[in-house]
Amino acid sequence: MTPEQLAACIDHTLLKPEATAADIRRLCAEAAGNGFATVCVNPTYVKLAAGLLSSSRVRVCSVVGFPLGTHLIPMKAAESLWAIRQGAREIDMVINIGALRGGDLDTVARDIQAVVATCRRADALCKVIIETALLNEDEKATACRLAVEAGAHFVKTSTGFASGGATFEDVWLMHCLVRPAGVQVKASGGVQTLADARRMLSAGATRIGTSSGMRILEEARREAAARH
Repeated sequence: MTPEQLAACIDHTLLKPEATAADIRRLCAEAAGNGFATVCVNPTYVKLAAGLLSSSRVRVCSVVGFPLGTHLIPMKAAESLWAIRQGAREIDMVINIGALRGGDLDTVARDIQAVVATCRRADALCKVIIETALLNEDEKATACRLAVEAGAHFVKTSTGFASGGATFEDVWLMHCLVRPAGVQVKASGGVQTLADARRMLSAGATRIGTSSGMRILEEARREAAARH
């Protein structure tokens, strides 16, 4: 994989609560200058990012129900629609983790379906964050199944705000579960180096969510230059 191909797999992410408009401008400039897949920002910065990237191929991704997943279902759907109208073309939504762990699968299913339906009506991609660090293997499998049944485009490992992030084992499990339905996997949380990114891609991820995109890409470029 060339550095350019690697960049096209990365969601260049800045979701810290202390992020400023100046930080988002820098994020967007880096994404446009290096060919990242998206910038992933909080909803309040979607309009700014969309304006900055309007002449770029970089898409804007917004998070929904972030980072806890406990927002009411109508609120998640409304937040998704608002972000899309502001310029987001991808939505990363957090499931209701407590409902899943408590066995209330109807609530989880309706939660995912509401956001996926909103995205699909607007021709936007939907990624479903299942927060793998908080789930056992059966719960991970159930979350993946519900995301597939709802018509999600991706399942995603983590918010980056829980006790752990993406692991090879979780990405591989998710990949095996959703691949037959044509659903992809986004690995996010703790992906900080080129080795981390390669590990996630080798496990079956097709998208990497990271705030370390520039560092990873610089590593890849140094390695490519050393080979020539």
